[in-house]
Amino acid sequence: MARACTFGIEEEYLLVRLGSGQVPATPPPAVIGRCREALGQYFAQEMFRSQIELASPVFTHLHEAREFFQHRRQRLSMALAEEGMGIYGAASHPSAAWLRQKAAAPAHYQQLFDDYRHVAQRSLLNGLHVHVGVPPGCDRMQLINRLLVWLPLLLVLSTSSPMWAGQRTGYMSYRRVICGEWPHMGLPEALPDWAAYERYRALLQRTGALAVDGDFWWAIRPSRRFPTVELRICDGCPQLEDALCIAALFRHLVEHAITGRHDPLPCNRELRWIAQENYWRAMRYGRHAQFIGMHEQQPVTAEGWLGQLQEQVPVDSVDAERACQHARHLLRDGTHADQQLHCLAQAIANGLGKAQALQAVVAAGTCN
Repeated sequence: MARACTFGIEEEYLLVRLGSGQVPATPPPAVIGRCREALGQYFAQEMFRSQIELASPVFTHLHEAREFFQHRRQRLSMALAEEGMGIYGAASHPSAAWLRQKAAAPAHYQQLFDDYRHVAQRSLLNGLHVHVGVPPGCDRMQLINRLLVWLPLLLVLSTSSPMWAGQRTGYMSYRRVICGEWPHMGLPEALPDWAAYERYRALLQRTGALAVDGDFWWAIRPSRRFPTVELRICDGCPQLEDALCIAALFRHLVEHAITGRHDPLPCNRELRWIAQENYWRAMRYGRHAQFIGMHEQQPVTAEGWLGQLQEQVPVDSVDAERACQHARHLLRDGTHADQQLHCLAQAIANGLGKAQALQAVVAAGTCN
C-alpha cells in the first residue's frame, strides 16, 4: 500500500441573491460579516467583493473532509439566507453582470486588476483546489511531471462551466478557457526537477516577469506556502460528493506517484503533447470527448480512461475505491455541466422565458 498523505481542500463561492440569482457588485457589509462569523478562521476573501473562499484544515481521512464541508456549507447557507443571499458553487455563473463586478479590497487583488485589467475582470470564476502533502526530500516538480497525464481526467469530472453571459459557450469548462488568458495558468512548464523550477522562477523574477513574492497559477503547482502539490485545474463543484471524489482521486495519484512504482512512463515531450491535447478536449467536450489513452495511445472514452487509471494505479484504499465508483457515476450520468445544460433545456421546454430559465440554472448550482 502506498504511503497515506494528508490533504486539504479550498472551495470558492460567489455570493448570489436568492430568487434572482444575481451577483451583487458590492454585497452589504452585513453579508460579509455573516460569512466571517459562519466560517471563522476558514474564511478568506477572494478576488471579487462578492466572492469568498472556504479553506479547510489538514485532513487525514476523507470522512473528516466530508464532515467539515457539510457543516460549514450548511452553516454558511443558513446564515446568508437570513440576509436573502446564497452561495453559488459552480465554476461560472450563467448570467452574472461580470463587467460590473468590483475587485476585493486587499492590495494584492487591486494589483491583479491593475496588472491584468480585462482578463482579471472576466475572471468571475470558482475553482476547486486540493493540496496533498508530500514527504521531505520529495522533488515536487518530478512528482508533478508524473501526475500531468491524469489532470485532464480530473477536469472532466469537475466540469461545471458551460455557460457565460447568458449563452451556451460550447465548452464544458469555459472557466479553463478564461484561465488560458492569464500567464502561468495553463499546464506547468516542462521543468524536469526542482532545480530547474528554481532557475525558471529566478529568471522571471530577475527580468521583472514575476514578483519576488509572486507565484505561478498552473493547473498543478508546488505550493509556496505549504509542503504540498496543489491541484488547481478543476472547476468548482456545487455537489460536495463530486469535490470529495476529485480530492480522493488526486490524493491517490499523488500517493502512488511518490513511490514511483506505478509510474507508466517517464515524463517526456510526447506525453506532454498528449496531456495538452487531452486538456483541450476536456475543456471543450468534457465526458463526451474521445481522449488519447495511456494504452498504445489509442482513442478512449472518458470512462475507458478512468479504467486505465485504475489499471495503472491500482486502488488500495476504501477512499480511493469509493472515489472511483463516484467518478464512474459522473462519467455515465453526467457532471454538473451536463446538469446545467439539461436544466436550461428543461426550463425552456416548460415554457419559461430565458431569464427565468437562467435563474433555474443558478438555483441548481447553489450550495446548501
